[in-house]
Amino acid sequence: MTRVFSGVKPTGHLTLGNYLGAMRQWAAVDQHRAESLFCIVDLHALTVDHDPARVRRLSRQAATLLLASGLDPELCTVFVQSHVDEHARLSYVLECVATDGEMRRMIQYKEKAARERARGGSVRLSLLTYPVLMAADILAYGADEVPVGDDQAQHVELTRDLAVRFNQRYGYTFTVPRATVPNVGARVMNLQEPLSKMGKSDDSGPGIVYLLDEPDVVRRKVMRAVTDSGRDVVYDREDRPGLANLLEILASCTGGNPSELSGVYESYGALKKDTAEAVVEVLRPVQERHKELCADPGYVEGVLRDGAERARAMARPTVDAAYRAIGLLPAASDTAASDTAAGDTGVVGSGVVLNAAR
Repeated sequence: MTRVFSGVKPTGHLTLGNYLGAMRQWAAVDQHRAESLFCIVDLHALTVDHDPARVRRLSRQAATLLLASGLDPELCTVFVQSHVDEHARLSYVLECVATDGEMRRMIQYKEKAARERARGGSVRLSLLTYPVLMAADILAYGADEVPVGDDQAQHVELTRDLAVRFNQRYGYTFTVPRATVPNVGARVMNLQEPLSKMGKSDDSGPGIVYLLDEPDVVRRKVMRAVTDSGRDVVYDREDRPGLANLLEILASCTGGNPSELSGVYESYGALKKDTAEAVVEVLRPVQERHKELCADPGYVEGVLRDGAERARAMARPTVDAAYRAIGLLPAASDTAASDTAAGDTGVVGSGVVLNAAR
């Protein structure tokens, strides 16, 4: 059965972009068609300056919203990254396979580092190495598919490169995953800056619709969205990015097509009004379910506890195999089990590719 892994980083309140671009797909499709794991990747939130209490609060909120969006713990595994030690264990091993050049070529690192240097500051080492931790998140579970926004596709390519390189050097250990990117709604843009993604870490609130925004707040933000010069409603992402963003949001909320929807409207005002109402209706059931779950925090905690146990059981055999393959001596209590699992044939480390992908 296909295995899917994806996650959300608790660096800010989850947005409409997170929901339309990922969470709704996870609930409606992925958890039903595949063995799916969805993770709150809280270790990734430590790569920048942060308030520890806020990270904990946002982690709990993210877990609650994942469940409110329709994820069913009977169908998928929902857990917190730091609750499963195998992520950190595997990350260091993969750092011993990755290169400095690969890390410094990552677009997000280059952009964030450049911004900090322009301010006279510096970035944390973990910002440079976190793509390796992301690779560990994926490879520990033998994931076949990784649903991501197009801004994360480069990190999945790095994951593939590290998996193939490890398999070539030390014997087949990891499944080589592939990125899957939804079409419409894959990258919802900021309503005030339509050339920038609607990111949860961004402080520009007027351009971001948060999943827990009240309906009137949603309407106000959409009605004030930046559009473009001209009066005709056309779908042109290159020359009319503000208008294209509204059309794509409306299409994602209603199941329509942006190009076809552009022919329905004669004014920006009418388009904004319908888009605002569509967003309010899409968020309504999520907000209602979130309220119910907040009234029963013990349920969410139980889901995360059970999810971590399942995730740990899935990840540990692969991580143990990677430790053995790269040359680490098993603990005495694990030696017999490791020898049995690996067959102890002596071929690990031969440099032979046993398999490039599952």
